[in-house]
Amino acid sequence: MTNTIDHDHGHKLALMFPGQGSQTVGMLAQLAAAHPVVGETFATASAALGYDLWKVVSDGPAEQLNDTAVTQPALLAAGMACWHVWQSLDGTRPDYFAGHSLGEYTALCAAGSIDFDVAVKLVAERGRLMQAAAPEGAGKMAAIIGLEDVAVVNICHQAAVEGTISAANFNSPGQVVIAGEAQAVDRAMQLCKDAGAKRALPLAVSVPSHCALMRPAAEQLGFSIRQMKFVQPVVPVVHNVDAEVHTDPADIAELLIEQLYKPVRWTQSINWLLDQGVRRFVECGPGNVLGGLVKRIAKEHTVGADAIHIVRLDDPQQLQALLG
Repeated sequence: MTNTIDHDHGHKLALMFPGQGSQTVGMLAQLAAAHPVVGETFATASAALGYDLWKVVSDGPAEQLNDTAVTQPALLAAGMACWHVWQSLDGTRPDYFAGHSLGEYTALCAAGSIDFDVAVKLVAERGRLMQAAAPEGAGKMAAIIGLEDVAVVNICHQAAVEGTISAANFNSPGQVVIAGEAQAVDRAMQLCKDAGAKRALPLAVSVPSHCALMRPAAEQLGFSIRQMKFVQPVVPVVHNVDAEVHTDPADIAELLIEQLYKPVRWTQSINWLLDQGVRRFVECGPGNVLGGLVKRIAKEHTVGADAIHIVRLDDPQQLQALLG
């Protein structure tokens, strides 16, 4: 079966893997009903973890799924399940992979750089180490809407008198997530509002990711990562830390360690893909968070034959339409 996402107009294709925040109880239920490979993918993950991950994903409770040590393997498995569906339907081989935060691990699995069962255990450990690095309530994340990146970065510097804080995710123009110690984040939220931000919203996360508070977790995770066997990806993966493609397995390992305490440069990553001629984006996992960000980043690329096309793989109707 061939699909319609082929390289018409010379347009390239990128598959994107979501990170934490895209999980919901019952995710991928429709896809799993139509494609047995979804259940098989989760069975592999469950065997690696020692508990039934699909049961948690299907039945909850939400508190368990939202525990970061469960969320991370759940989203890794969900992204890989979608990728396996794509492969089973003879979907076009993508030109690039990209993943948002945790999604970078999924991208590297799909690209053959890390073994899936090894990665499942690794991201569960990543979740546990992240949780341990910041006691409940000590850290906080907030989304700042409607300020320039540089303004948010400057405000984080000002708020640092209250404690550790920095920009954690450059998600799209006018949407930056900040992370750090709770008091410093509260101060920065107020300063951002004073500076004209449309909104400053605290995020419902238990761990302040991608900031200096995660350095101890990164150092510990580094022991596991440096012992793992990475190979060169068969499809180029755009990395969060520098919005570049890397081929050296040793570099990839170090980038995954740095990724835990450095910001996710998503805007830069998508702009890099657009510069390479990517106009077709497939969200390979639950939800449409990344598709929404791409729309905002790619506003000026939406005309005529140069239009951006975004599809989500967890929607069977979109998948059918895609496969024509």
